[in-house]
Amino acid sequence: MEADHVFTGLPVADLDAALAWYERLLGRAPDMAPNDDERCWRLAETAWIYVVRDAARAGNGLVTILVGDLAAFTAETATRGIDAGEVEQRPGLFRRCVLEDPAGNRLAVAEPLPAERG
Repeated sequence: MEADHVFTGLPVADLDAALAWYERLLGRAPDMAPNDDERCWRLAETAWIYVVRDAARAGNGLVTILVGDLAAFTAETATRGIDAGEVEQRPGLFRRCVLEDPAGNRLAVAEPLPAERG
């Protein structure tokens, strides 16, 4: 399978609460509002994340976002009131933090680390 774009959806019960939280997390308003129940942010040229009002599935989402500098990400989000919490590190693999949106969806934000040489 070859994919050109990825849209990652996270179900929420309260779209207004999710919208406020994701705007703080991402530092901006959504890039697209395709209908009354969805809001979308473009994270990279071919990668999007969206929240969708879906009370029956709310809080069951899990996504990992890779960034180039986790320390910069956590510092930036802290200025907007988002505490990234504890940073876990697996030497030679990644550094990551796990955030939870108001619905309970889990977002891992990770920085890949260079492989250790033995």
